[in-house]
Amino acid sequence: MGRVMAMLAGLLPFAQAQAVEGTQESYPVRPLRIVVPSAPAGGTDIVARLIGQGLTERLQQPVVIDNRGGAGGIPAIGSVARGSTPDGYTLMVASNGHLTFGPALYRNLPYDAQKDLAPIMRLANQPFVVATSMALGALTLKDFIALAKTRPGAISYGSGGSGSATHLGTEMLQSAAGIRMLHVPYKGSGVATTALMSNEIQVLLVGLATVLPQISSGRLRGLGVTTIKRSAAAPEMPTVAEAGLPGFEFDVWYGLVAPALTPPAVIARLYRETSALMEQNALRERFTAAGLEPLGGTPEGFAQRVRLELPKWREVVRTANIRAD
Repeated sequence: MGRVMAMLAGLLPFAQAQAVEGTQESYPVRPLRIVVPSAPAGGTDIVARLIGQGLTERLQQPVVIDNRGGAGGIPAIGSVARGSTPDGYTLMVASNGHLTFGPALYRNLPYDAQKDLAPIMRLANQPFVVATSMALGALTLKDFIALAKTRPGAISYGSGGSGSATHLGTEMLQSAAGIRMLHVPYKGSGVATTALMSNEIQVLLVGLATVLPQISSGRLRGLGVTTIKRSAAAPEMPTVAEAGLPGFEFDVWYGLVAPALTPPAVIARLYRETSALMEQNALRERFTAAGLEPLGGTPEGFAQRVRLELPKWREVVRTANIRAD
């Protein structure tokens, strides 16, 4: 009897491995869930829904979008990173605001964005634009920088709140340009945009899609997009790097991730399907129509981007002495 039990015990790991392998080969066999650590209608939500619809078709399983906003997305990210079974059925679309800005701002997060999440693919980015009120009078980025240098602290810039992308991006811009403005935080970039149009503030670094209609109609002036390349949505507008700050780059990007211990075979399947999806012209056109630029790339490239961004934003936060709301 002892010998039989020993033989069975020896076969157990093999049987478990075969069961896991079989599960991975048949994946997925039930609906998937994509957690969105923000409210509906924002950039993260738009990307998640576009990808979710595409994966539903490719995987032949429903993909449910689960919006879980609030507290900077921290509880939602923690629930995926450390509270979900790593089996490929719970995924998340998150931005660099969640994966690099947050870790730079908060010291005691309940997760480690690099260790507790497995990157699959960066999906899209959102170009930001340096927008000014028409009353400011600066026609170009160089005009604006020169004006700001003669009036340190007198020009007001808005943000969607302390620690937001609009705040951190503007602090990065100020550092690169050698200028100093007065920060006026608002409860969201939409409110800040309204303040800009009424000249309550004079400058706002904000998502291009948010203010492009006002720029096109002449109610606001766009001095440059913050991505390294010009935006397809506004190809006539120079980049900030072209307009006077060589090397400057800032954007908000969105990526698909899973819990860190998700089986490699499942990650590989998700990567293959997402890659095929991102090559579809129809999907890329939908991204562009939403003011987003489709990306792509490997999980390794995604992980490297997070590693490179973290120290940059920690330095921005430290230099500007930023505290999150």
